[in-house]
Amino acid sequence: MNLLEIANLHVSVGDRPILRGIDLEVPSGEMHVIMGPNGSGKSTLVQTLAGSEAYTVQQGQVRFAGENLLGLKPEERAHRGLFLAFQYPVEIPGLGNALFLRTIVNAVRKTRGLPEWDALDFLSRSRAELEQMGMKPELLERAVNQGFSGGEKKRNEILQLRLLEPRLALLDETDSGLDIDALRTVAQGIESMRDAHRSFLLVTHYQRLLDHLRPDRIHVLANGQIVQSGDADLARMLEKRGYDWLLQEQRA
Repeated sequence: MNLLEIANLHVSVGDRPILRGIDLEVPSGEMHVIMGPNGSGKSTLVQTLAGSEAYTVQQGQVRFAGENLLGLKPEERAHRGLFLAFQYPVEIPGLGNALFLRTIVNAVRKTRGLPEWDALDFLSRSRAELEQMGMKPELLERAVNQGFSGGEKKRNEILQLRLLEPRLALLDETDSGLDIDALRTVAQGIESMRDAHRSFLLVTHYQRLLDHLRPDRIHVLANGQIVQSGDADLARMLEKRGYDWLLQEQRA
């Protein structure tokens, strides 16, 4: 069964069209990867799915778990199990990381009809996840992402992912700015979340992240359209040959 279904999606920023007819299906339990040249619309796609007001849907349909996703507010999408890890996680001065994490987790648990975590529940679970992600416990005591290194910010995004346990994780260049060890830790944090009911749509430029994951499908986005799809071998080919050959074939 498809968890995510996108049909003829056209998206613009102001008067400028970005996505020009996206068709994509992501079955439950699968990890799909979006690759492509800079400016092709990769981030636009995941930001639109998450409900960013910076983008305008001109036409098309998006269904998530059988429901019209485009008719939902961003917070409603999150409540139904959609999660976005940002390419550039923002700093939120004055808001403690522990308070932020516990608040968003309990908001989602409430909508699922699950009991909210008290302080002890949260600390027990978060400390276990911190250890899994190779993060220092004191990061919980600091403001959200403030003073974090690039790698710590990205790990903090995956910490949110693991605590929220979404049905669909949108990961926008989660590998950017990571050193080799942090890349491996983040990839392991993602891969260990996979199950038959959770899907991933991951944006990346590089094969290096995929070396630590098991993607089911690779999609190449160029000029606002998916121009090629394939298995993991496609990503390895792109690593060697770049995108020019593929774009030339599309123009021919």
